[in-house]
Amino acid sequence: MSVKQETPSKETSLSGCLLLKNPVNSTPTLSRPLNRGRGRVRWSSLNSQLMIKHRLLFAVLLLLFNATAFAAPAIQHWETKNGARVYFVPAPELPMVDVRVAFDAGSARDGDTPGLAALTSNLLSDGAEVHTGTGAGELNADEIADRFAGLGAHFGAGAGRDMTSVSLRSLSRPDVLQPALDTAAALVQRPSFPATGFERERDRTRVALRAQEQSPGDIAGKAFYQAVYGAHPYGTEPAGTEASLNRLTRDDLVAFHKRYYAGRNAIIAVVGALSRNEAAAVAETIIGGLPAGAAATALPKVGDLASAQMIQIKHPSAQTHVLLGQPGLSRIDPDYFPLLVGNHILGGSGLVSRLTDEVREKRGLSYSAYSYFLPLREPGPFTLGLQTRNEQTGQALKVLRDTLQTFTEHGPSAQELKAAKQNITGGFALRIDSNSKLIEYLALIGFYNLPLGFLDTYSRHVEKITLEQVRAAFRRRINPEQMVTVVVGGGAAASQD
Repeated sequence: MSVKQETPSKETSLSGCLLLKNPVNSTPTLSRPLNRGRGRVRWSSLNSQLMIKHRLLFAVLLLLFNATAFAAPAIQHWETKNGARVYFVPAPELPMVDVRVAFDAGSARDGDTPGLAALTSNLLSDGAEVHTGTGAGELNADEIADRFAGLGAHFGAGAGRDMTSVSLRSLSRPDVLQPALDTAAALVQRPSFPATGFERERDRTRVALRAQEQSPGDIAGKAFYQAVYGAHPYGTEPAGTEASLNRLTRDDLVAFHKRYYAGRNAIIAVVGALSRNEAAAVAETIIGGLPAGAAATALPKVGDLASAQMIQIKHPSAQTHVLLGQPGLSRIDPDYFPLLVGNHILGGSGLVSRLTDEVREKRGLSYSAYSYFLPLREPGPFTLGLQTRNEQTGQALKVLRDTLQTFTEHGPSAQELKAAKQNITGGFALRIDSNSKLIEYLALIGFYNLPLGFLDTYSRHVEKITLEQVRAAFRRRINPEQMVTVVVGGGAAASQD
């Protein structure tokens, strides 16, 4: 495969299952186009056949799931010589290797130049110094893309609010894996950040930001984060602004890479057909050439909202976008599982959630309504949202608030709780049924210092949740009277009451 910029971040939300992508993408970093050089190269037929066989095998095994106790893969853990933490799961069923490196180098580290982390990650694959038997040389963007394409390998990078994530997928055959690792290592350790690439990527980001100014969903998401987080680093736009992009220089990227792309500021997840020793060699190849450096400093604490806030932005759209929320929870929050289960019932289970029933089924005010927690290193947002016809905005917002208020005060019913726990635990195995899914969870476990047995004990934690735990957690953590409300569209003004 070719080089590509990953989806904005690997930040994931808690909307009723383990690590589910946001139902609505809230102000992500901007994705780089896939086409590069000679264009995107499709997966080889060999890779496709292997994946199909793997899925069929898993489907057969899944039929036996209810008769046997599910055990998540055992995670092996160690450190590289320069202090990076490694998390490894052997997966010999497929001759594939997935590698994910996560640096504590997300947009929360941008300082006074929003867009710095995103631009740095976007340009990793634009040029790099390479070492060969005859000395050092430099690869340009097209040569890098051709190398990965020729190997059938896939390299990606992207930045979210907490982390910059770099990924590699390759066949495990040594004659393919080693050159893929060597090329990826050059991009991670010795990117050249060419001046022409810097200007091109900055211009592309400017164009994308201008396009976002015409999107009511993007406008709402940016306003929501700014209102919920204020001056906290989570309140800035990961892609930056035109003003911040104008201030950025190539030297800023070089300095950012030097500070944050370091062994002690990184974790490495490896899943694939490797032995423990082979996985250790993979980790050392990818990151061993970086300095040990130092872990990033702690982020500022996220404070509670001082009062409710209503933000209304006119936009010439046929529908109005509504967001409602507050700071939610962190990845290591003691209320993680009660809030997970409760939100699944409230708005995280799609068409069978409370919100969908009240907003769509009973009143026909929106095709869908949702809620989710986005746990980050510091508390990420708890968000409720919907889209509705302009003339229905006030009514839809009132139903959204009333449903949340009722749920916060009274919690779920016993029947709702039973169904939610069965749904969450019953589908859990499908959420780690492939190497590409498992590597995501493994990286998050490492980055947020979750217990190594997190996947193995996940279902048991869910099954133990009681009605009173859900009620208590929502009463303690959610304040419907003190939330940010953002309304973007052509609808009539919505009341704060």
